[in-house]
Amino acid sequence: MTKEKTSADQLITTIIAGIEEVKGKEITILDLRDIENTVCDYFIVCEGTSNTQVNAIVNSIQKLVSKTTKDKPWHVEGTDNAEWVLMDYVNVVVHVFQKHIREYYDIESLWGDAKMTQIETSY
Repeated sequence: MTKEKTSADQLITTIIAGIEEVKGKEITILDLRDIENTVCDYFIVCEGTSNTQVNAIVNSIQKLVSKTTKDKPWHVEGTDNAEWVLMDYVNVVVHVFQKHIREYYDIESLWGDAKMTQIETSY
């Protein structure tokens, strides 16, 4: 079973800090808890400007979450081409996109019933 030692709020806060550490853009949290038959409770969606930045965001998240909560993703995929990297922390799934791929798949519209929160960044 999964360890419940890390609360979702703490995990989300740490993930967002990891994104902000390397200046990830357009950070959105989708709260999926009120939607039936979802695979997780939250999506965190953000974007990088290049393959290099997408991988930097992913590495920053992994490093900070591991250091802060001693947690690691259950699964990570998409790092080879770094256009869309998915990081699965079981109840929280992180999507790190390049802008054109994010616009193409438009996850926020697919999950339009979810409560969305835009994170304001200072950079």
